[in-house]
Amino acid sequence: MRLLTAAVSGSNEIAIFASGCFWGTQHIFLKHFPPEPAPGKGIISTAVGYTGGKSSVTNPDYETVCSGKTDHAEAVRIEFDPSVVGYADLVQFFYRSHDPTTVNRQGGDMGTQYRSAIFTTTPEQATTAQRVTEEVQAKHFTPKGTKIATEIQGAGPWWDAEDYHQLYLFKNPGGYQCPTHRLHW
Repeated sequence: MRLLTAAVSGSNEIAIFASGCFWGTQHIFLKHFPPEPAPGKGIISTAVGYTGGKSSVTNPDYETVCSGKTDHAEAVRIEFDPSVVGYADLVQFFYRSHDPTTVNRQGGDMGTQYRSAIFTTTPEQATTAQRVTEEVQAKHFTPKGTKIATEIQGAGPWWDAEDYHQLYLFKNPGGYQCPTHRLHW
């Protein structure tokens, strides 16, 4: 388990997003904000893992989370340099890269582990996430008659997923990727 704080090294911060299968979420963020060649586009590192579930469930594994009994989400933890990419930009990208209007699902993946959620690490992130959500709702979803269902909540304990999940789609380019993990606008 990692305890989360906004600053991790120097002036870097942590952002945590859940948008369905964590493989695709990690993959699309790293494709669009690659850390290399240095200094990259703002993302320093990522990890996929579990968060946001029942406090009685600690050290969950993939099988337990997929059972639906933990309420943990599959999420990506992003260490980023806010002098290169702002948190608001990451939140907007999060909305662009999945379907935030479905509850507990992305494409054919269903369950609380596949929900759309933003786990904030500071009060400033909470304010920014709420503001960007309202802006994205007004510009991209209200005209279509749909409503964002994304949860915004303070980050709690984080558990890294098993090693074989880390950077999965980079290691397995033909692996399963949820069809909603693409740029929608």
